[in-house]
Amino acid sequence: MTALAIIIGRAGSKGLPNKNARLIAGRPCVQWSILDARECPAIMHVVVSTDGPEIAAAAKALGCEALPRDATTASDGATVDAAARDALTRWERAHAPLADDAPIALLYANVPVRPPGLIAAALGRYHQEVCDSVQSFTPVGKHHPWWTVRVEPSTGALAPWEGQKLFHDTFRRQDLPPAFMPDGGVIVVSRRALRLDVFGALPGPHQFFGLRRLGVVSPAGSVIDIDNEIDALVAEAVLTRRSAPADARTHGGSTHAGHSHGEHA
Repeated sequence: MTALAIIIGRAGSKGLPNKNARLIAGRPCVQWSILDARECPAIMHVVVSTDGPEIAAAAKALGCEALPRDATTASDGATVDAAARDALTRWERAHAPLADDAPIALLYANVPVRPPGLIAAALGRYHQEVCDSVQSFTPVGKHHPWWTVRVEPSTGALAPWEGQKLFHDTFRRQDLPPAFMPDGGVIVVSRRALRLDVFGALPGPHQFFGLRRLGVVSPAGSVIDIDNEIDALVAEAVLTRRSAPADARTHGGSTHAGHSHGEHA
């Protein structure tokens, strides 16, 4: 079964203005997600949902269809799934309705760096298992929930989060149980789930994930989501290093980089 990829990228951004059209390693940021989608053999169509003329122009420059977003789905309070549903509706009107179990790969325009094969891995899990969605996750590493506390701003007093002991009795990061958080690399949902038509799915902001939700794990640091200037510099360094000749990489001809992660709109 082939998939439709919807890349979500609005023009507005408080953290880093115009980030989805910003040049990252010589390309508008959104184009990296288009290229990632096209590298996946299972994806037959790639569209970009945006209210930004620069983002739309960058998509069209690669021969990618750009779908408009109105103010309702492009505001600061707009949800990812509302924008994706709007894009799906517009695409189906222009083409043809998809089957209810057809997979839809949701990609964020501000994620220019993903590990090779991540989108294919998520689609592969979707096809292998009976599920409504597959999301990519990354190990939390040193930011483990067991070490999370509340800090009272005026006094500095510490308190645990509900259900946790203050400063859990595990001292070494290596001894913490594995824990993962969404990294924004890819979300695969069925058309039925995206349309909020899965019986039994709990209402709320993540209802579009459906009832049976699965995950794939990305290597730590392999997904970079741009929310601020440091993220943009890291992504620039990683992509520049990837494109550098092998001998330049071997002899230190490029910049080393770290990683970032987060949620997006």
